[in-house]
Amino acid sequence: MSNISSMALKQAKAALRAELKARLAAMTNVDRKLQSNTITQMLTLTPEYQTSKRVCLYLSMPEEVNTYGIMKHALQNKECFIPQYIGPVMKMVKLESFEDYEKLPETKWKIKQPADSDIRPDALETGGLDLILLPGLGFTLQGDRLGRGKGYYDTYLQKCKEKGFNPRTVGLAYSQQICDSIPVSETDQKVDFILTPT
Repeated sequence: MSNISSMALKQAKAALRAELKARLAAMTNVDRKLQSNTITQMLTLTPEYQTSKRVCLYLSMPEEVNTYGIMKHALQNKECFIPQYIGPVMKMVKLESFEDYEKLPETKWKIKQPADSDIRPDALETGGLDLILLPGLGFTLQGDRLGRGKGYYDTYLQKCKEKGFNPRTVGLAYSQQICDSIPVSETDQKVDFILTPT
């Protein structure tokens, strides 16, 4: 890819990120809650979720699809994994119980995550993952995803492939986050399907 096209891609992504952040900021808390509850119910009814034993979910920021209900369901029925970010690296580590979640410290982004000193093995070292629920700023119904630009999930999904694991990936999206198209590069990983109330 030439420098000009990669620069154009960066600019297109930045413009779409700004638009999507504005759309998310305009949502009411009631709308967020209603859509999050609908998505939680939709997910628990999918065969992909029902047949998976090891599920990875993100702990949601205030403007993201809320995963609290999914986490509570997963902790009762499955092995549940969450992200741990240390510098530029994201691992997926096991959440042992609801008490374990309650004790997690909060980051500057107001989301809970295990502290850097809390050493837990990555899911890829203990048997892989069956299902990964992904956050994002925007999605197309065809599975293209626009993240926040750090590449954490794209890198992790690449690692899964390199280690021979092929987890199903599901993007959780408010109807406001669905786009007709998203500018993507070769390193952007597609998601298998999107759950959205629309």
